[in-house]
Amino acid sequence: MTAPRPILLAEDNPRDVELILAVMAEHNLANEIVVCRDGVEALDYLYRRGGFSARRQGNPAVVLLDLKMPKIDGLEVLRTIKADTGLKPIPVVMLTSSREERDLVQSYALGANAYVVKPVEFHSYFNALKALGIFWGGVNEPPPGLARATANGR
Repeated sequence: MTAPRPILLAEDNPRDVELILAVMAEHNLANEIVVCRDGVEALDYLYRRGGFSARRQGNPAVVLLDLKMPKIDGLEVLRTIKADTGLKPIPVVMLTSSREERDLVQSYALGANAYVVKPVEFHSYFNALKALGIFWGGVNEPPPGLARATANGR
């Protein structure tokens, strides 16, 4: 049996990070959540560069990606992931406060698997995060290509 793959959380808002980690921990939804505070750091994790060059091989189970981040925004990170054959099968969930139609349309056009608007009301946000963790961290079966890419060190 292989070890569960981590969840990559790319989020620059410390309060959102704290809440997401608390929800995931409370419901035992992930053994490991890797937090990246900007788009450059998220890509470094995915490509095993810089501070992540020694991380274990394999892709995360899912990327939870904020849209508005410093250095490289979420749309550019998404574009990079979906343009790389080794990363393309990774599910990407956009987590954003943006309700702008162009952000929604562009996210799906670039290959996002889901687009979740961060609710302002705490319990709605909590329930949305719980559902995301259960689905992407436990219920969802990755495509065979993703399992092979993980086993081959991508």
